[in-house]
Amino acid sequence: MTDSEAIKVTPLKGLRGMIANNMRRSLDEAAQLTHHAVCSVDSMWLRKEKMAEQGIKISIEDLLADYLVKTLKKHPTMNGRIEDGEIRVYRNIDLSFAIGLPGGKLMAPAVFSADQKTIEERALARRDALHRAKTGGLTVPEMTGGTFTLTNIGRSRVRFFTPIINLPQLAILGVGETYKQVEIKDSQLVERRMIGLSLTFDHRAIDGGPAADFLSDLCMEIESE
Repeated sequence: MTDSEAIKVTPLKGLRGMIANNMRRSLDEAAQLTHHAVCSVDSMWLRKEKMAEQGIKISIEDLLADYLVKTLKKHPTMNGRIEDGEIRVYRNIDLSFAIGLPGGKLMAPAVFSADQKTIEERALARRDALHRAKTGGLTVPEMTGGTFTLTNIGRSRVRFFTPIINLPQLAILGVGETYKQVEIKDSQLVERRMIGLSLTFDHRAIDGGPAADFLSDLCMEIESE
């Protein structure tokens, strides 16, 4: 194969190169393991519809972030970073949202103190961060200061995947496809809306059992409305 056969050549430099280096460093440094789970989102969809009736426009990602913050409060050891040879757990939940931008760019701006905001305030902050990510208006702390990351590829047919940890954070939650599943309940066929979740965590700081408990509790939060 010769260079003349390539239809496009993108040098690994600039922002693309930085992203590539960070991904490689994450895999080199962190002991990464991924747990997968499936949970029903019927109650979450109902909550979204009720909020819409009240004139509150909230996305599915905003609702998932709300459940995630509640679960992180119950499992504070998931909310942290490894820095200077230390596992640091933080009180405030600075939630990063992975954002894919044109040109193969990827950013994960943090919404600081996400646990101290209402769902509407958090949604507004997320949209503002997305806008500034597109226009180059993010600050360095916003791009590097999160304590946990949420990444969503739910508009694809990918149900599960293995998200790469956003170093030096301890964990990242990947949101996969939302799909319908038919089950038998009380001798009748019932259609349920389901979602695939993937939690990658750093085994240097978090063991498999606590990570599984966290993901199970997150599913219970999503299904509990």
